[in-house]
Amino acid sequence: MFRPENPFAPRDPVFEEAWQAQVLAIADSMVRAGRFSANDWAETLGAELARAEASGKPDTTGTYYEAALASLETLTTASTAITPLDLATRKADWTRAYQRTPHGQPVDLARARSSDTPDR
Repeated sequence: MFRPENPFAPRDPVFEEAWQAQVLAIADSMVRAGRFSANDWAETLGAELARAEASGKPDTTGTYYEAALASLETLTTASTAITPLDLATRKADWTRAYQRTPHGQPVDLARARSSDTPDR
């Protein structure tokens, strides 16, 4: 929806799901905390979007989200003590925990390491 009070506000949602916007909120928080600059964010996101376009990915909110997430991960591992292995391990833990969580229940990372909880 166009907002006359802010002519720069997008007319349509940037993401399909509200949770996808969290990647931008985290990036903004990291810029404000001085972990990386706004220019670094813009350059990294621009490069990810160019890579997506060059590989033939469609111009969708999903593609934008994937590029924003990849950019955030790249800058996080470059500017913090978090390593790519740390990220991969946490993603695997979340995937296992999600798969072992009964429908409608909150995901609990303890389920990622629990061998007595069956996969759904």
